[in-house]
Amino acid sequence: MIEKPIQDAYQLARQRFADQGLDTDAVLAQLDAIPISLQCWQGDDVLGFENPDGQLTGGIQTTGNYPGRARTAPELRADLELALSLIPGRSRVNLHAIYLEADGPIERDAIQPAHFQHWIDWARRQGLGLDFNPTCFSHPKSAQNLTLSHPDAAIRRFWIDHCIACRRISEHMGRELNSPAIMNIWIPDGYKDTPADRLAPRQRLINALDEVLAAVDGRHHKVAVEGKLFGIGTESCTVGSNEFFLAYAATRKTLLCLDAGHFHPTESVADKISTCLCFLDELLLHVSRPVRWDSDHVVLLDDATIAIAQEIVRSNALDRVHIGLDYFDASINRVAAWVIGARNMRKALLMALLEPRPALTQAESEFDFTTRLALLEEEKSMPWSAVWDYYCASKTVPCGGEWLATVRRYETEVLRQRTPAKPRMPAQST
Repeated sequence: MIEKPIQDAYQLARQRFADQGLDTDAVLAQLDAIPISLQCWQGDDVLGFENPDGQLTGGIQTTGNYPGRARTAPELRADLELALSLIPGRSRVNLHAIYLEADGPIERDAIQPAHFQHWIDWARRQGLGLDFNPTCFSHPKSAQNLTLSHPDAAIRRFWIDHCIACRRISEHMGRELNSPAIMNIWIPDGYKDTPADRLAPRQRLINALDEVLAAVDGRHHKVAVEGKLFGIGTESCTVGSNEFFLAYAATRKTLLCLDAGHFHPTESVADKISTCLCFLDELLLHVSRPVRWDSDHVVLLDDATIAIAQEIVRSNALDRVHIGLDYFDASINRVAAWVIGARNMRKALLMALLEPRPALTQAESEFDFTTRLALLEEEKSMPWSAVWDYYCASKTVPCGGEWLATVRRYETEVLRQRTPAKPRMPAQST
């Protein structure tokens, strides 16, 4: 039962938007169907379950030591369940290869679908789709920040086989859950100082990726490739730059992943979406928040996030753009970090769906830029938040900040009972 103040506020907002030609009931049905993929690595600081004492490498680090980090797969799944119960709308969960569950040590080039069967069974019970990623970092064979472009053929072979194994796992996930998995390939490859040869490593990367793509029938999963401007330890040359992977995705018909933190701070990721859609069938987004530079902070309802949502909606690309979150903050409650970021992403989508697009496009087509600007600015003060509260209430999800009390109880009863995480050296993240 939706409380009367929320219901009344919604009816008033509903009429305001109807005056602009918008049916908010239809908008909410559309919003509810958009999947957002939650990154599992927010819950355990990207450590995974391959090696409990492992150290992050490849420019990836977390900062902070907030109590309650998930130490096992069951703990991580329990934390995700709580977060998902506080986030309205359709969700997915995104896994890295290091989140396998095995009885003993398994090398990454030998991982199998069976090592993720518990995740698949859990996702089926929760009504979730799964996405997947090869883990090409935090391993002895990635110590030089070179993997698929490594000059040593044996090391390159190891990472090729790892990615092929991950494709088989992704295919199995998609088939088992009847929902195609998005398998995203990100590599840390690059050089701290100016390389003598940029061409050869990129040629090796092309050949390695081609072999990965040729190895598995992809009927139940889709492969994405993710570029990066620079990384910690690869400041002077990133082999898999955005230009490289945009060209690769366009010629090989894969998805391109645009990570909101992988560009210069003055670049607009939103502006890139329509360009990429001119040449690619589908896109993957990793929505994050860079502070100063790429640092994967919790997603805010800020201009950058709203612009990303607007560009997807304005491009009529909700069926072509896959939305995932990618941040990991160990300085705050990790469950709250999931909830804040996912709710903000969905709020941004709601705001975009509530734009008076016919009036905006008509004004633009008539070169009436005054009306266009006026409508865009007036839209910011429309009662979209009343629509959001009604949406949450209709999905039996807490409105406003009410969800925080649930997280605080869980922190007291569950998270603070866990063995404290080991302190780690603070550093930048990817």
